[in-house]
Amino acid sequence: MDPRAGDFTIRDFAFDNGEVMPALRLHYRTLGAPRRDEAGLVRNAALILHGTTGSGAQFLRESFAGELFQAGQLLDAEKHYIILPDGIGHGGSSKPSDGPRMRFPRYRYLDMIRAQHRLLTEGLAVNHLRLVLGTSMGGMQAWLWGIHYPDFMDALAPLAALPAEIAGRNRMMRKMIMDSIKNDPAWHDGEYEAQPPGLINAIHLLIMMTSCPLQWRREAPTRAAADAFLAERIRSNAAALDANDMLYAFAASEDYNPAPHLKRIKAPLLAINSADDQVNPPELGIMEAALPDVERARYVLLPISEHSRGHGSHTLAGLWKHHLAEFLTDADA
Repeated sequence: MDPRAGDFTIRDFAFDNGEVMPALRLHYRTLGAPRRDEAGLVRNAALILHGTTGSGAQFLRESFAGELFQAGQLLDAEKHYIILPDGIGHGGSSKPSDGPRMRFPRYRYLDMIRAQHRLLTEGLAVNHLRLVLGTSMGGMQAWLWGIHYPDFMDALAPLAALPAEIAGRNRMMRKMIMDSIKNDPAWHDGEYEAQPPGLINAIHLLIMMTSCPLQWRREAPTRAAADAFLAERIRSNAAALDANDMLYAFAASEDYNPAPHLKRIKAPLLAINSADDQVNPPELGIMEAALPDVERARYVLLPISEHSRGHGSHTLAGLWKHHLAEFLTDADA
């Protein structure tokens, strides 16, 4: 089934910091169609949220859509209404590189989920979700969805995310990424004509932040192979990223901290992380400390294996879809 793409414009969108955008565009893709019960409540919608610098298009790859959306699969698009929005500042949605540059409003995750909620309710006439699933930044937003819209979904599945303030090495890496851009004289306060060299420095840090030591050693077992592997990663990222967009995207996490509000979550929740995730290392014990505050939560830590890919395991649905299937069966009971 081919996705349908569209744009939804929110007029005079007010950000939490007081800034107002006259016309905020949210780009989205959908598969399937909504199905309503006798009371008019949509029962088959799944909202799937992407990571930092990504877009909803990433979920159309074979490693994700091919494992979940095909006929007979867990989120069969013939039976489900799958909604893949591009977050504010990402993909085809309004972003700094559209023209405003550093005059673009300073958005945060709460702004992003409020805009998503309006896309659903006003743009797509979706008044309920069967599932909110998010990866990385989208996983953090899934935690926030459960807190701020606790009655809107039947189930939550945050992947590769922790329900706590971003601190420690995670914060340090994010700050280094942002500083690499802002401290480059060629950035010119965002008014550059060509992408500043600081973007490449930021990409270097992003590559290390999401690195996967075991698998990368296997994929690049010699010095020459490692150099070529790195060069390709830099090339592909540089071709896809804009310095201002990247700066905003990482700054958006600065006030993220669901920890004090986890008891507001009502829906059953499945958190899935990976043992080789360099962004959310399991030895921090954050998930184990947080989950007692969530009434109906379970946690799966995927082991390191020949198939895992560190932080990137979140988009390899074949690694975790059986856990999601079991969870949704129990949640529907």
